[in-house]
Amino acid sequence: MLARYLPILDWGRSYTRQALSNDMIAAVIVTIMLIPQSLAYALLAGLPPEMGLYASIAPIILYAIFGTSRALAVGPVAVVSLMTAAAIGEIAEAGTAGYAIAALTLAGLSGAILLAMGVFKLGFLANFLSHPVIAGFITASGVIIAASQLKHILGVNASGHNLLELLESLWHHLPETNLYTLVIGVLATGFLFWVRKGLKPALRKLGLSAGMADVAAKTGPVAAVVVTTAAVWFFGLDARGVAIVGEVPQSLPPLTVPSFDLDLVTSLMVPALLISVIGFVESISVAQTLAAKKRQRIDPDQELIGLGAANMGAAFTGGFPVTGGFSRSVVNYDAGAETPAAGAYTAVGLAVAALLLTPLIFFLPKATLAATIIVAVLSLVDFAILKRTWTYSKADFTAVAATIGLTLAMGVEVGVSAGVILSIALYLYKTSRPHIAEVGLIPGAQHFRNIKRFDVLTHPEVVTLRVDESLYFANARFLEDYILNRVAGDARLKHVVLMCTAVNEVDMSALESLEAINQRLKSMGIKLHLSKVKGPVMDRLKRAHFLDELTGNVYLSQYEAMMDLGPVVGENAPKAAE
Repeated sequence: MLARYLPILDWGRSYTRQALSNDMIAAVIVTIMLIPQSLAYALLAGLPPEMGLYASIAPIILYAIFGTSRALAVGPVAVVSLMTAAAIGEIAEAGTAGYAIAALTLAGLSGAILLAMGVFKLGFLANFLSHPVIAGFITASGVIIAASQLKHILGVNASGHNLLELLESLWHHLPETNLYTLVIGVLATGFLFWVRKGLKPALRKLGLSAGMADVAAKTGPVAAVVVTTAAVWFFGLDARGVAIVGEVPQSLPPLTVPSFDLDLVTSLMVPALLISVIGFVESISVAQTLAAKKRQRIDPDQELIGLGAANMGAAFTGGFPVTGGFSRSVVNYDAGAETPAAGAYTAVGLAVAALLLTPLIFFLPKATLAATIIVAVLSLVDFAILKRTWTYSKADFTAVAATIGLTLAMGVEVGVSAGVILSIALYLYKTSRPHIAEVGLIPGAQHFRNIKRFDVLTHPEVVTLRVDESLYFANARFLEDYILNRVAGDARLKHVVLMCTAVNEVDMSALESLEAINQRLKSMGIKLHLSKVKGPVMDRLKRAHFLDELTGNVYLSQYEAMMDLGPVVGENAPKAAE
C-alpha cells in the first residue's frame, strides 16, 4: 500500500550503478537545457527570472518521489505559463509583490486540486477533453505565446490577452523598435531554428558521432545565451536600450507561503482548475507516450498525486504552476534516463546554477529568452489538425475550429473553457443520436449484419435493430422515436428484437423509455424481445419490473432469437431455418 502512493519505493529497490550512470548523464544534458528555458518561461508568466529556476527544483524532486513516469521532466511549460500570466494579470500588476504572491497561490490551488483528484481517483475527468480540442487549444496558445514575445524581439512595450489585442498593441508601438534589440532577437531566433534542423547534420558531416551531435544540438540554446550575453556586456548594449535580465538573487529557492486571502483564492479557483486539467492532460500524454516505448505502465491517478505534490512544492519554494513538459521529457528520455532519479539530479544541477551561476546572466538580453520561447512553442502549432478533422469528422472540425478561434480572439481562459464545454457537448451530441442498424442473417453463417451493407436474410414478421451505443437519458427518446417510426404502417410485423451487443449501460431514463416502447408495441400487437444482453445490464434489469412486463423474451444470441421467432426466407436460408 505504501509503495502504491510512493513509487520511489518500487524503482528504488532495484536501482543499479548502471542506472545511476545513465541518470547522471541525462541530468547534465537536461540541466543545461533547462537553465535558459526556465528563465524564459518565468519571463512569459510575467515573473522574475529566478522564479523559473525555483519552479524547476523542488517540484522535480517531489515528482520523483510520487510520480510513476520514469522519464517525465516536470517544471514550467509554455502553455501553463501563459495561462498563469492571463490569470494573475487580471488581479495584480506584473512586477509587484502581489503578482508573485498570486502566482504562488495559483500553484498551491492547482496542487490541491490535483491532489484531491488523485486521492479520489478522478483522473478519468480529463477524458472529457477530446484530443482534437486539446490540439486546437495548444495550437492557438502557441500562436498567442509567439506573438506575446515579439515585444521583446522588437524592444517595445506591448500588452494584450489575445492575439488581436497583442497585434494592435505591437502595431502602435512599432515605431519605438530598438534596432540593437531587433538584431539580437532576429539572429537568436534564426540560430535556434537552424540548431533544431541543421546543426546535427552539420556536426555529423564534420565527423561527430550521432550521440555527440545530438547532445550538441540540444545545447544550442545555451550557446545563444552565452554569445548574446557576452555581446551585450562587451559592447555595452544595455546602455543603448537593450533590455536585460539584470540582477538575479544568488540563492537557493526560499521558503514561501501562498496567500489564504478568501477573495484572492476565490478569484483564482477557476483558472487553477483549468490549469490543473490542461497540465494533467499534457503531462499524462507525454508520460504514456514515453512509457509505451519501454513497455512501462503509467498510473493516471498516481500521476495526479505526483503533479499535485510538484505544484505544492512550487507554491512553498517561490515558484509557479508546473507540469510535465514535452520537449524536456523527450530530451530526458533520449539522453538515457532510466528512473525518476534523473529528475532529482537535474534539480541538484539547477540548485547549483541558482546558487553560483546567476551573476553570469546579468547581461542576458530578454530578446534571447523570447527567441527561446518562440522557437519552442512554434513546434507545438499544428494547423493541419483543421484539415484532418474536416476530412474525418465535421463535428470534430467544428469543435477544433471554435476552440482555435475563441482562444485567438478572446484569450486562453475563454479558449480552454470553450474546449471543455465543446468536448462534453460533442460527446453528448454523438451519443444522443446513436447508430441503429436493422440487421439480417448472413447466408451460411450465424452472424447478423446491416441490411443496407450486406445481402442478408430476413423475415417479414421480424425486425432486428442493433443499438450501437449504451442507453442513457440523452439518447433514450431517440431510440423510442426510431422504433415507433420503424414499425408504423408495417401490418405484417409481429416481433421487434433489440440486439444489445454494444449496450454497456441502461440508466433509469432509458429503462423508462424501454418500458414505454414495450407498452406501445403491445398496444399494436407487436412483441418486444432482447438479445445478447450483457451480464451487468441484465443484473440491473432484473432489479426492476421491466422483465416481468416484457411482452417477449430475452435471448442469449440473435441467431437463437431468429430461429425461434420467424425462420428466415430466401434461397440460401440455412437448413436449421426450414
